[in-house]
Amino acid sequence: MMNYESYPDCIECDNEIHQTVSYYSLKSFGHPLCRNCQEWFKEILIFTTATDYAIELYFALKRRGVPATLEKCDGFKTIDIAVPEAKVNIEVDGGHHNYNAKQALSDLQRILHSHKKGYSTLHIPNSLAKYNLEDAADLITEYLNVSNAKKRRR
Repeated sequence: MMNYESYPDCIECDNEIHQTVSYYSLKSFGHPLCRNCQEWFKEILIFTTATDYAIELYFALKRRGVPATLEKCDGFKTIDIAVPEAKVNIEVDGGHHNYNAKQALSDLQRILHSHKKGYSTLHIPNSLAKYNLEDAADLITEYLNVSNAKKRRR
């Protein structure tokens, strides 16, 4: 949990946050967000299907400096977390993605659609985001760094 004594920059846009805004944001949303980004986040909570696990993983990646986007539409589907700079999509999946054949086939079609556009897709189980969030975020960040290093060598 964040320390209410610190006054960090907005985790979403990097703008400086006033002490009272920081306190309110951390208390209300659990993350340091400026007023504009608080409004954005409220809309995410109300108008999207973003799960708590996807949101927490998103913010864990942002804390690591990953230029991620939450709930990005690619014209075919909405991606839980996208990292366009690295051409990586991250889907945070519940159990039904494993035991429902129709859902699994739909996931495979989504992966193919992304692959045709040059994107890789990582599937992260909810259980990993729930019980090992920080480790998962570290490994995803490492994956992105390795992926970017390989692209630069080409």
